[in-house]
Amino acid sequence: MEYPAAQLTEENFLNLFPAGKPILVDFYATWCEPCKYLDEILDELEKRLGEKALIYKLDVDEQGVLARTYHIMSVPTLMLFKDGALLWRMAGFKLAHELEEEVLKHL
Repeated sequence: MEYPAAQLTEENFLNLFPAGKPILVDFYATWCEPCKYLDEILDELEKRLGEKALIYKLDVDEQGVLARTYHIMSVPTLMLFKDGALLWRMAGFKLAHELEEEVLKHL
């Protein structure tokens, strides 16, 4: 996994997001088997996107306040933000090329 592995927290959640760049956040849990599979897809997506967007992970068990704030009911859940605004969300996962299309719509 090459994308930022530093855990997002309630304190740094929106402050880490650079202006003008889409940010894909993976809301996951360490016990979630589909989340582990999604890691491989996100690795591929990161290679496809290069510097066009960033990918972060957020552990819903460690960051329960953020999980509740964003109404995370299942993991994995992916959310795409730009300039602090939520643009897109999806529970489950898609293939890397499908996620790339979704992110590129918001560049």
